[in-house]
Amino acid sequence: MRLRKLELKDAPLMLEWMHDMEVTRNLKKNFSKFSIEDAEQFILHCQNEDKEIHRAVVSDEDEYMGTVSLKHIDNETESAEFAVVVRSEAMTKGYAWFAMTELLDLAFDKRKLSSVYWCVSKENHRAIRFYDKHYFGETFHVPQKVLHRYSGCENLKWYSVLAGDDYKGNIKNREQIAGCKVLSIKTIPTVNAGELSFFEERKDFSFSIKRIYYISKVPEGTRRGFHAHKELSQLLFCPYGKIQLVLDNGIEKEEIILNDPSIGILIDRPVWREMLWLEKNSVLCVAASDYYNTEDYIRNYEEFISYVKNRNES
Repeated sequence: MRLRKLELKDAPLMLEWMHDMEVTRNLKKNFSKFSIEDAEQFILHCQNEDKEIHRAVVSDEDEYMGTVSLKHIDNETESAEFAVVVRSEAMTKGYAWFAMTELLDLAFDKRKLSSVYWCVSKENHRAIRFYDKHYFGETFHVPQKVLHRYSGCENLKWYSVLAGDDYKGNIKNREQIAGCKVLSIKTIPTVNAGELSFFEERKDFSFSIKRIYYISKVPEGTRRGFHAHKELSQLLFCPYGKIQLVLDNGIEKEEIILNDPSIGILIDRPVWREMLWLEKNSVLCVAASDYYNTEDYIRNYEEFISYVKNRNES
């Protein structure tokens, strides 16, 4: 997946989400009245990026999946408003999160903004779950200039990101995720010749390696995993590409992006895991403490929660 400028060929699929009530139900504007001509005019208008920036988030095959925007760019206050919308087909596949982080990078790194704001209706539970999941907290310090544009609108929840905030949840700044250790894999750089990364059993972690496997050739937007292990210990790392890892230990659920081959996640307890491929052909490697044993798997989430509860009580 990637961002690019909107093109006229995107208009039909843009109109698709505009007329999809599941997408637009809690949006401020009434998109149901928009026509294909309206979508085309919007795209043509987007070529001027002085006050607004709009990008298409597309698949690796260049299929339009949604639009992400910086609106009301104010160079005086170094602020802007953020918005993202994706087609129903693109939901839960990582497009919205990818588009958001890429556009925030553009806002802070290229446009040199200091703050980005956005709001959602408190009835838009899907959007609130999305932002809360990524640890964006509600803000009560919104400039009056921004609030004025929403005069008359009630029941809004405001969010913000400031320059320097770790909105990506940078893996190198974390020691653990859902109780699992974030491991820095030893890495030796060579000038103009890349890097060599390595780990050693019993030195970098406590278990011996009996099996190594890797998952590859996975289409972007695909989710895998959906299981936990009773006794197996594993080291997970991504030598190529970008994968979102979601871990749930029965008490807390956290996610992290694996896109650095020198970083691994050590799972040495029963933890439910899900993996979302954010880039096509990303590779997930796993070093495991034991041979394959189907009896060690827990493939039902309710059974996992019950197993963890009983384990903690015993």
